[in-house]
Amino acid sequence: MTISTPAIPYRLTRSWLLAPAVDDERIRAAHNSDADVVIIDIEDGVPERKKEHSRLVTRRWLEADNGWVRINDATSAHWNEDVSALKHSRGLAGIILAKTESPEQVARTAAELGGNVPIVALIESAAGIDAARSIASEQSVVRLAFGTGDFRRDTGMSDTPTALAFPRSQLVIASRVAGIAAPIDGPTLGENSADVVAGVGAATEMGMTGKLCLAESHAATINAALSPGRDEISWALAIIERLGSDGRNVGDGSDLPRLARAQRIVERSRAFDAVR
Repeated sequence: MTISTPAIPYRLTRSWLLAPAVDDERIRAAHNSDADVVIIDIEDGVPERKKEHSRLVTRRWLEADNGWVRINDATSAHWNEDVSALKHSRGLAGIILAKTESPEQVARTAAELGGNVPIVALIESAAGIDAARSIASEQSVVRLAFGTGDFRRDTGMSDTPTALAFPRSQLVIASRVAGIAAPIDGPTLGENSADVVAGVGAATEMGMTGKLCLAESHAATINAALSPGRDEISWALAIIERLGSDGRNVGDGSDLPRLARAQRIVERSRAFDAVR
């Protein structure tokens, strides 16, 4: 097996599939899915008694191929062993840091891993939301992600779009202020694709552009829902042609947001077309 490189930049990736590190077959199945990113999970996806085994499975996989890894949170007993197991893995593409609540936790994780590994900070608590702007500004953070299940457990909130609108908007604003890509929403549970589409809609309304998922079958649905449609692409190309890719034909201030949106649509469309 050879090291593969991601076809889509992680700032644009749509579906982030969590694959529990129980054996090679489970990870291979995830890599053969339509997911933009596969996350080898050695945190919640693995029972306590199998944590050490999951590190061995992950390390073996990363010797032959690449992958993102979700590690245990920086306050847990497992964190030290996770970063020690991964720090010399040549296929480590990035880290999902579970239950992030401070920029110091990110900085410490980055330092232990050599300082050049991209980190997605998974926000799963009220404390994490409160610190989201400082977390997003930490040098190693490339995106924020929303751990909806643990967040709801921490706060007692329901899973309705209205209840989760505030924390989602906080992550979007924090990401924008820090100048990083828009955040990744939490997974939709169950097998119904209509529910997944509705979940994507609730996230995109708030400005999110990616989604975690737990099932291989959800990846294609998420990718389709987060990809520009034909009408959007036609509109974007027409705007760019009229205003010029460099904005030379911009007439007033209202043209600038249109042009910026059109350019984002075209960039995303071209990136996603490359993997079809």
